[in-house]
Amino acid sequence: MTLSEICRLYQITKVYLNYGLDELLPKQPLTRIPYFMRKMIFWLKNRHDDKVLGERLRLALQSLGPVWIKFGQMMSTRRDLFPSEISDQLAMLQDQVEPFDGKLARTQMESALGGALETWFDNFDEKPLASASIAQIHTATLKENGREVVLKVIRPDILPLIQADINLMYRMAKIVTRFFPRARCFKPVEVVREYEKNLFAELDLMREAANTIQLRRNFKNDHILYIPEVFSDYCRTNFMVSERIYGIQVSDLVALVANGTNMKLLAERGVQVFFTQVFRDNFFHADMHPGNVFVSYDHPNNPQWIGLDCSIIGTLNREDKRYLAENFLAFFNRDYRKVAELHVNSGWVLHNTNVDEFEFAIRIVCEPIFGKSLSEISFGHVLLNLFNTARDFNMEVQPQLVLLQKTLLYVEGLGRQLYPQLDLWNTAKPFLEDWMSHQLEPKALFNVIKDNAPFWAEKLPELPALVYDSLKQGRQMNHRIDAMYTKFIVARKQHNCANFFLGVGATLLVTSAILYSNQVKFLPHISGATALGSWLFAWCTLNKGG
Repeated sequence: MTLSEICRLYQITKVYLNYGLDELLPKQPLTRIPYFMRKMIFWLKNRHDDKVLGERLRLALQSLGPVWIKFGQMMSTRRDLFPSEISDQLAMLQDQVEPFDGKLARTQMESALGGALETWFDNFDEKPLASASIAQIHTATLKENGREVVLKVIRPDILPLIQADINLMYRMAKIVTRFFPRARCFKPVEVVREYEKNLFAELDLMREAANTIQLRRNFKNDHILYIPEVFSDYCRTNFMVSERIYGIQVSDLVALVANGTNMKLLAERGVQVFFTQVFRDNFFHADMHPGNVFVSYDHPNNPQWIGLDCSIIGTLNREDKRYLAENFLAFFNRDYRKVAELHVNSGWVLHNTNVDEFEFAIRIVCEPIFGKSLSEISFGHVLLNLFNTARDFNMEVQPQLVLLQKTLLYVEGLGRQLYPQLDLWNTAKPFLEDWMSHQLEPKALFNVIKDNAPFWAEKLPELPALVYDSLKQGRQMNHRIDAMYTKFIVARKQHNCANFFLGVGATLLVTSAILYSNQVKFLPHISGATALGSWLFAWCTLNKGG
């Protein structure tokens, strides 16, 4: 490890102990060493014993920086896995991270725009509306049209901290890969690389602006999801301007109920939004924690989701999308044989995997969860069991699916909060069946032909020349193959001849030794000379063949 990595690891350990987070370790023999070390390193004592554990965890993650705050945000959505005193505190990491100075935010914005904010905006509020791990939000009014907008600016000097944590994650992933061979199927280095790519994507607000515009266009005429408008003329790499929205944060259940929101329909539409983005558009919001999701105040009986912060977007290639849909449907239909076969056919497990045993292992994990409401099912526990199954069958984690898995966990966490009785299976199954049917119907074939027609039309005049070139290359290839075969036959004959004379030489040499030992005159010398002559001829034959 490099000196900077060692220093960062020490800093993480120091924060961990200063906030007394060793209390999270289970009481068992394996944890005696950390407790012993805690007693020995007396200067790293708990300096916040006046605070509850959940608050200490939140403050520790916040002090460690963006990478750890993101981790806390994800944990905050899994109230089925963590007690409320921890989940409630972690939820504050979604948009209530300690802000940086508003005057510094103004300076950064003006530097990005190349002039004073008052040139383009009125009513700029130096007090942030929200503050998260990567960026901070301020409000203003756009001068050109009087519309209320939000100004988003990247936190200053966070890049070195993020890079240090990413480097440390790479180092730990390589150590795990080297010393724990069974962990290689989870591709820890590739997973860290995918996480790094997505994290650095959040630092580029021009990318977020483009993603937001695309997602807004995808749902332009759809009432289930609203994406705010982006004013791209004012956007820069570290600065972004978009429409200000008013809505109820999806985690504020009291306000949602007070507004008369149809909670069942809202939860079902959350699932619909997810599957629509993945399968219809192949462009899905991959950071749907409650800090980025609101619900419109309007028409509560026909609720509409509002999505913010589109910096992290996931996509799948056509093959993965098809396999994923077929896997979901096979799961919903309890066709575990097909699930096992799809994993083998897609290359997610080795092709020599015993399909019968794999099917049985999947059945053991999945069968108990069917027929239960969402309140009785924990996808976290199911995924844990599936990972254990994956390890036993050398299943490789697909880095391109990591974002999808994370987003699915977010959706489940939101659905559990909004309407615990939601039947995820019955909500998702009709959508997937309809999507699959559209992929197989004649219209889908016609669309493929229509999409490729311009390319085919462009290449059509070249077709005769391409056919002629292919035939010519085929003839040339046949001539080369014939020549190679002729050379092979000649070389094989030469090798056979050389082997024959090597054998003759060896036989004559043995004969010469026997004759010499029996004191026969002249013949041993003649036999030995002939043996050497045979070997010399064999050597010349081999060299000629080479």
